[in-house]
Amino acid sequence: MPMKEKKIVVNKPELLSPAGSLEAFFAAMEKGADAVYAGLRDFSARAKAKNFTLAQMERMTAYAHSLGKKTYVTINTLVKESELPLLIDNLAALEAMRVDGVILQDMAVARLAREFFPGIPLHASTQMTIHNSLGVRQLEELGFERVVLARELHIDEIKSIVASSKAEIECFIHGALCFSFSGQCYFSSFLGGHSGNRGRCAQPCRRQYKHKGKEGYYLSTNDFSSIEMIPQLIEAGVASLKIEGRMKSAEYVASVIGAYRMVLDAPQGSYDAAVAEAKALLKLSFGRVPTKGFLASHNPTDISTPSIKGATGRYLGDIREMRGNRISFDTRDRLHVGDRIRVQPKSDMAGRAFTIKELYLGGKKVMNVKENTLVSTPSPFPFKLGDSVFKVSSETAFTMSENACLKRLEGAKGDSIPCMLKLSHQDQSLRIEAEVLGQRFATEFELGPLEPSRSSDMEGVLKAQFSKSGDTQFTLASLSAPDFPAIMIPPPRLKEIRRNFYAWLAEASVGALKQRSASGRTEALASLVRQKSAPFRGKEELAVKIEQVRDWHELHRDLVDTVVLPVSKANMHQFQGFARKLKGSEDKVIWQLPFIIFEAELQFYRDAVEMIIRGGFKRFELTNLSQFQFFKGTDAELNTDYRLFSLNSQALLSWQELGVKRATLYMEDDRANMGQLLASDLKIERGVLLYAPVPVITSKIAIKEIKGDAPLASDRGDLYSVKVKDHLTVVSAQTPFALTQYRSELRQMGCGSFLLDLSQLQPEERERALEAYRKGVAVHAASEFNYSAGLV
Repeated sequence: MPMKEKKIVVNKPELLSPAGSLEAFFAAMEKGADAVYAGLRDFSARAKAKNFTLAQMERMTAYAHSLGKKTYVTINTLVKESELPLLIDNLAALEAMRVDGVILQDMAVARLAREFFPGIPLHASTQMTIHNSLGVRQLEELGFERVVLARELHIDEIKSIVASSKAEIECFIHGALCFSFSGQCYFSSFLGGHSGNRGRCAQPCRRQYKHKGKEGYYLSTNDFSSIEMIPQLIEAGVASLKIEGRMKSAEYVASVIGAYRMVLDAPQGSYDAAVAEAKALLKLSFGRVPTKGFLASHNPTDISTPSIKGATGRYLGDIREMRGNRISFDTRDRLHVGDRIRVQPKSDMAGRAFTIKELYLGGKKVMNVKENTLVSTPSPFPFKLGDSVFKVSSETAFTMSENACLKRLEGAKGDSIPCMLKLSHQDQSLRIEAEVLGQRFATEFELGPLEPSRSSDMEGVLKAQFSKSGDTQFTLASLSAPDFPAIMIPPPRLKEIRRNFYAWLAEASVGALKQRSASGRTEALASLVRQKSAPFRGKEELAVKIEQVRDWHELHRDLVDTVVLPVSKANMHQFQGFARKLKGSEDKVIWQLPFIIFEAELQFYRDAVEMIIRGGFKRFELTNLSQFQFFKGTDAELNTDYRLFSLNSQALLSWQELGVKRATLYMEDDRANMGQLLASDLKIERGVLLYAPVPVITSKIAIKEIKGDAPLASDRGDLYSVKVKDHLTVVSAQTPFALTQYRSELRQMGCGSFLLDLSQLQPEERERALEAYRKGVAVHAASEFNYSAGLV
């Protein structure tokens, strides 16, 4: 019997495309995207993409609106204190140009927009690591309209989250995957200050590593492709289907958007055929091996394949010969002058891409070659024999020069703003009520005494006149004129009223919005937290993080004021006995929640928090936004971990407004920025982490072929341990992070609260770390991360 075709539901979600360049923007518009997301030159999580000026973004937004499409702007990086004025300038400009949403990671962006630029819809970036319904609920309470969920969720979890949420849910459905939970990777930054959370990821996960002498791409994922799961995503109620790829070409955007549009629009009865055709089209997008990731399975086995190189593109072959600047390789695919290739070294260094300007076949210059041919091409970069060649785009696909894009953008008509009008006749005047940009406006025009009209269809007469909006920004969406009397309004007078009305409406709505944004900018700049530098003079508090309740005796040390304990199943199992031992000293314990709590685990942690509070403990440390929901209606003392990013005073104010007493400053931070935060005139206490292992990656992906305690080794000899804990893979640098030598300096900056994470250390290593803290000296063979070198 033939298989029954799946039905596709009619209420289609938004198809959301990346736009890292103008060419990609127009490819998305032409191939059927409902919306695009794009970055500005500042604050973009893809700082290496071309990105856009504010003037370009305004034209792109107007162009998209004229087609009934939307533009979302990504301000999804962490913001330093000195960058807050620039952030305010950008937010004011974005509100005035009426972007359809800002996708953000830093609470500073949310707070400033909510307080001073309320016309900007807030969208939570996947880098906020929202992975359960409590996280969505917390963001709803903070005014967010949309949440981009973490990519580690199964379709059943997404369905459950959507069902309990008011905010729109957006999900990634195609493109590159981070090995780590987004927003929780410190790898690139640890290697040299180029933080993924600042848009400058150097992609160390794509490089080659050794494990027990065997080379492999252990931290590199395959590419996400879930085109077959569109019916399940629609049924789950997902509002927006998001394609990853702001670093990708217009050709990639054209292929991928075209493929997903084809399936979304497939008529009933031809869904399977559309999927087959779309999958063929996706092969042209030059991605890696496809996987449905966690969407289709809680434990996917195809998400990472260590034997496959991490580079994007279609593998062509390895370099077989080099003569001068020419490289030769057997190509597995057709090549054309104008195609773009990337060469990936066998070392752990990043690959380099270039456009083919010349091709040689047997020494003869040609324009193109067939597959399975030994071909040569000049390379602008030095490579080595055995390095691998990938085709990343084709000259023959969707192309549009940057100049052509700029011309089209300049020639684009202005934004089209729909308006709904209601007209009435009162006391010889024409009253017009307008609803536009979510606001209501009303004005009147004197008519004087008028003769009766022969036409009884006054609504039709008025609609015909007011639909002629000419060169104004407005489009008449609807017009009603209930009980409008049949009167003869002279056509020249009606025309004059229409012209004056639309001019007035532009000033009242768009003009007022621009004025509001400008005054919002002035108020926001004036509200920025002032500096009040002073050294810390009181008694320092030292908190020490330990792993198990049995190590509570660390409290007996004269240095240690508080222990930080994880809320774990093992510790909850021993909780009652521990609580009896600590009777009367409950304030010396801070309970830290894990930053990943999936939907199925929420009840356990809810119960655990209640049990801890009943046991007399009140101090907790939060690691994810969702966890504020656990403490509604309690008098718990809340602290935030460095994973709740505090890189500026506005983020600190956000935590303060949520009832937080003490915030740990960000692990990636540097001396200059930290000094500004410690000097900020705020009530909230600020603590500094002085020692910790560096979890460069925390992932839900199990690394294949990694067994035992043997470390991963990079090409330059750096070692990384791999541990699996609570079903999560944690890759940690064997070099710990330590700032103990700066204890006195930080005290002079105003810090009196310090934290040492000793949870992974053996007893003798703990002693060394505590002694380094006591004396204010460096820990042997430790890294100070970005403290002196600076966070880029």
